[in-house]
Amino acid sequence: MTLPQLLSLKNHAFARLLGFRVLLVLAYQITAVVVGWHIYQLTHDPWSLGLVGLAEAIPYFCCALFAGYAVDHYSRRLFGVLAACMLCLNAMTLTAVSVGWIGSNPVAWIYGSIIFIGIGRSFIAPTYSALFALIFPREQVVRATGVGSSIFQFGLVVGPAIGGVVVGWANISVAYGMASVFCLGAAITLLTLRVEEPPPPEGAPILTSIAEGLRFVYGNQVLLAAMSLDMFGVLFGGAIALLPAFIHDIYHTGPEALGILRAAPAAGAVMMGLLLVRHPIHDHMGRWLLGAVAGFGLSIIAFALSPHFWVAAIFLLISGAMDGISIVLRTSIMQLATPDAMRGRVSAINGIFIGSSNELGAFESGLAARLMGLVPSVIFGGMMTLTVVGITARLAPKLRQLQLKHLH
Repeated sequence: MTLPQLLSLKNHAFARLLGFRVLLVLAYQITAVVVGWHIYQLTHDPWSLGLVGLAEAIPYFCCALFAGYAVDHYSRRLFGVLAACMLCLNAMTLTAVSVGWIGSNPVAWIYGSIIFIGIGRSFIAPTYSALFALIFPREQVVRATGVGSSIFQFGLVVGPAIGGVVVGWANISVAYGMASVFCLGAAITLLTLRVEEPPPPEGAPILTSIAEGLRFVYGNQVLLAAMSLDMFGVLFGGAIALLPAFIHDIYHTGPEALGILRAAPAAGAVMMGLLLVRHPIHDHMGRWLLGAVAGFGLSIIAFALSPHFWVAAIFLLISGAMDGISIVLRTSIMQLATPDAMRGRVSAINGIFIGSSNELGAFESGLAARLMGLVPSVIFGGMMTLTVVGITARLAPKLRQLQLKHLH
């Protein structure tokens, strides 16, 4: 099934859902690039880049489970619209900081804004996952997931590139303002989505309902292992947060180069996602997932050892291709293994495992860079990712032996 065929289903509902997702990804990635550059200009300390991740991860952790409950029990669309509006207001606040309208202690204002980004972002994945399940029947999930992943990764490519170019050619304020426009567009796009939502399940106490979702995930070895594998792989192997330091201290280039390096992993993931649309993986899904995460760790080690900018970019591209396989397989597993009435909560739990691992990984990277040095810390992270793959393969035989037919 081709991309146009997929987008023609359900009166273009999928296209609108993808529009919502990609606009928020563009906004988020532009903000992430600009905030990293902004903070490092103010502090010149890799530790400050790690604190950016921590400032976002803590509120994400606190809100994610409640966000999943809200999406399951109230509206699959409303909270996505509210999250987009929150991120829009937040980008406008960062614009005000950058132009000097908020002049006192700009670093504290930036970290405060990042906290609100974490709160808003906790609602996005449950909204997308729950609406996705309403649009596609189970037999189309794997290919549709490949398309969704490619579009998502396209945003990860274009967003950092836009952020780096706009900062280099204009200024930080223009980039923040552009992010706010994308957020507003995402809210409008989701409001125009027409899809019939099923009635909410019978009301249950909020903590009881959240506990039900947690029991489901922790009782499913395949789901738990797939989420854990990616969480620890990204936690230790992610090097994206340290790219401003690599740009400043090793490659001695500017914000445009930072945009290229941040976009390189997503470019690899887009290519891999499109390949998986045409040639989806049905056999040996578990082995492919384990191999992809191992390949991610190896490519991160190679990146850290690369003294030349374009060689480093190529290894980041490869890391993105490996991550692209992991994303498609993990998302397909989650969609096929989750009951409809529990999608928001399971997606929120997955978000805690996966989404927050990026931010905690940024914190870990900043801490490791301070303790070990920039390059050794990234090598250490890649080696830890390989260790995680070995442990997961040993402790989760059901994941290692997983076939697509086991999920139907």
